Amino acid sequence: MKFSEILAKLGDAAVSNSLNVNKDNNPEITSVAAVDEATSGTISYIEGLKFAAMVGKTGASALILPQDEALQAQAQERGIAWIATPEPKLIFARTLKFFYQPWRPDPEIHPTAVIHPTAKIGTDVYIGPHVVIHQAVEVGNGACIHANVVIYPDTKIGVRTTLHANCTIHERTLIGADCEIHSGAVIGAEGFGFVPTATGWLKVEQSGYTVLEDGVVVGCNSAIDRPAVGETRVGRHTIIDNLVQIGHGCQIGAGCALAGQSGMAGGVKIGNRVILAGQVGIANQVKIGDGAIASAKAGIHSDVLPGEIVSGTPAVPHKTFLKVSAILPRLPDIYQSLKQLQRQIGQKS
Repeated sequence: MKFSEILAKLGDAAVSNSLNVNKDNNPEITSVAAVDEATSGTISYIEGLKFAAMVGKTGASALILPQDEALQAQAQERGIAWIATPEPKLIFARTLKFFYQPWRPDPEIHPTAVIHPTAKIGTDVYIGPHVVIHQAVEVGNGACIHANVVIYPDTKIGVRTTLHANCTIHERTLIGADCEIHSGAVIGAEGFGFVPTATGWLKVEQSGYTVLEDGVVVGCNSAIDRPAVGETRVGRHTIIDNLVQIGHGCQIGAGCALAGQSGMAGGVKIGNRVILAGQVGIANQVKIGDGAIASAKAGIHSDVLPGEIVSGTPAVPHKTFLKVSAILPRLPDIYQSLKQLQRQIGQKS
């Protein structure tokens, strides 16, 4: 694909480009690459001035650059074709799609699949080997269900949704359109509901529903639990990494991002566009406002205001956490100074 063809596909997203300066520099682009690994025939990107030095080192034939005239001039001097944009990483992501699309099998139902006669299967659906679909299941048009997936009764799978191999969808689960559930994920399994009694734990039946709105992505080996009553809900276009635990009755807003090994107890309410970094833990019934961010390993035991950034365990405002972190290595010296001061006061008294 010629560099000019990439520009045509990107349209107005490419704010300016090197062809406006040198029409003869129109290299053939065959793939994408990381800027430090790029070779002739590849296109890569520079995100911000932090990586500016790579313009002088990369082997790429083309670069997606920030709107920085100095970087553009440097690329021009090296004969590298370039695109300038306010969002290089976003444009790189769009460009990558021109060279790679995930494998998607053609529609068919494999002869080893076991499908209950009451299940409703839409058109243009792929159902792979050894899939099990129980009664009263609805699978929307264009859905893709890979090998060994099990779908329990009373479940709906939305149009164009993909269920990757070996994931499990339990009863009373409603999955919207254009969702992607990765291998090993379990959606709608029983929540951790038990009541202590004099003779042991009494199980609380989990009769509620699990709802994933349109465009939700769930990573490998993550779990989203079904509640005793009501519903567990994940808002549209929320992305969930691998090994994430979402407890029963949680309500997660739209456009959130939950990184690996983050987990929340039952009844947590998370607003829209919230970001949880890796290994964040959230206690029962906590509320987190729109646009809040929790940094890695934050332990959240109380509500977080909209737009707030929290860190540490127990979680505190990020600025406070930074101050505490700066003091922490000095604690031994501070302690020795305190002991010395106490001895001096004791001697004077």
